Amino acid sequence: MDIALIRTFLAVSDTGSFVAASARLFVTQSAVSLRVQRLEDQLGQTLFTRSKAGVALTPSGRAFAPYATSLVKLWEEARQQVAVPRGYAQSLTIGAQYSLWPRLGFRWMDALQRARPTLALRAEVGMPDRLTRFLIEGVVQATLTYMPQSRPGLTVAPVMDDELILTSSFPADGMDAVAPHYVFMDWGAEFTRAHATDLPGLADSGVNLSLGALGAHYIVNRHAAAYLPARAAQPHLDAGRLHLVPGAPTFPYPIWAVFRDDLTPDIAEVARDTLAAVATDAEDAQGDIMHELERLTGHEVETLGDP
Repeated sequence: MDIALIRTFLAVSDTGSFVAASARLFVTQSAVSLRVQRLEDQLGQTLFTRSKAGVALTPSGRAFAPYATSLVKLWEEARQQVAVPRGYAQSLTIGAQYSLWPRLGFRWMDALQRARPTLALRAEVGMPDRLTRFLIEGVVQATLTYMPQSRPGLTVAPVMDDELILTSSFPADGMDAVAPHYVFMDWGAEFTRAHATDLPGLADSGVNLSLGALGAHYIVNRHAAAYLPARAAQPHLDAGRLHLVPGAPTFPYPIWAVFRDDLTPDIAEVARDTLAAVATDAEDAQGDIMHELERLTGHEVETLGDP
């Protein structure tokens, strides 16, 4: 059976739409329709009902769904095991959001290599939905994310609290100085609510970005200011490309790890231990930034959303 047909079935099932599935798979809508038709022909069953509202699984489709997930997972396990390079005993694939790779993901891989030299490593990048799908399908066995999704067969564990801090590409003596140049960065519903309540003076930004830590590149290269994760902002702060804004409140932004429950126990143990050590080092570095912000502010820094 063609594994591409199975992946297409799962994409349509997850999104409820042939159009959305085609966007996820980077193929045309007609290709998705053709793949689903081929799979239905092979199984001798109709898997989806079609309507103007979208598509829904038939009883046969619902019965096939867990087998489809298992087939993709088994394929990924086989592909990764066959691809283990000579001289290595096992493999592990880690996924993370873009902004979590530079100062956490890469260092986690370094720590894993030191702790287990015979462990071959592979890396993936993606947004939370994509990473969750990769976990379910067995493409990756562990992920780092700001927005974990709980699913059967997955375990979510806290890693550390990142801090969203207000930074500007120019020296500023307070929030009033950056208000005309403020860019709103979308860091999720909780941040948006706290921002609207506590920072009404920054509510009318003409530029809104949903780019994650990639937004730092936009801010650095313009006369602008925005909230960024302290960890992502640190290299720009160290190089003088960004500056802390005195008096600006911070916002806790937790980082989570998600592991597959069927991860080999010895690999799971070394993965968790090395990640904990890397997170401790990252927290120490972030603490230096927070201390500097308190020094500039002259008192303890407030937290967005606190009563």
